[in-house]
Amino acid sequence: MDNMFVIVTLELLKGFWETFKIFAATLVFALPLGLVMSFGSMSKFKPLKWLIKTFIWIIRGTPLMLQLLIVYYGPGLLFGWDLMERFNAVLVAFVINYSCYFSEIYRGGIQSVPVGQQEAGLVLGMTRRQIFFKVTLLQVVKRIVPPMSNEIITLVKDTSLARIIAVYEIIFMGQNFIKSAGLIWPLFYTAVFYLLFCGVLTILFGRIEKKMSYFD
Repeated sequence: MDNMFVIVTLELLKGFWETFKIFAATLVFALPLGLVMSFGSMSKFKPLKWLIKTFIWIIRGTPLMLQLLIVYYGPGLLFGWDLMERFNAVLVAFVINYSCYFSEIYRGGIQSVPVGQQEAGLVLGMTRRQIFFKVTLLQVVKRIVPPMSNEIITLVKDTSLARIIAVYEIIFMGQNFIKSAGLIWPLFYTAVFYLLFCGVLTILFGRIEKKMSYFD
């Protein structure tokens, strides 16, 4: 039993490493892309604004699992291209999906800052760039931390969808023990990894919120 526990733990750690890579890479690309998309959705150039809003609506209105399948199989079936590497397909689908959610959070945060503050900055001789980075941005960060933390914690759990195209994340590894050894407890053991990871993130975001309390 002890040997089996060690074997299971080592295999789940391998799967967790893949889970963590999906999580980290998604944040690295989706956070800045979401900010760019939020600017586009607030653009005064209406064709761009409605194009991005429509794209966001489609992505937010369809399941991430469906998007994973389309990104992985779509190019090959539609254009005859070679299948994308599985991890890359997962990353593309996750980045597109989460950048759309993040863009709406950014947009809500930016639009929640009173317009009067921007007007006051202009009166004081500040440029719009200075106003955004020195006045608006800090308040936006304060406002978006709670909804952003919820999305990021959801991302941890959504990484399990990667197994739909056979990416060996942690649940995939746990499920393998059902087939190979007739054991179900490794699947429940994966919950410990998720709980610990989400617990660390919850503590981290709680501390960030306290740090940002100077705007209260």
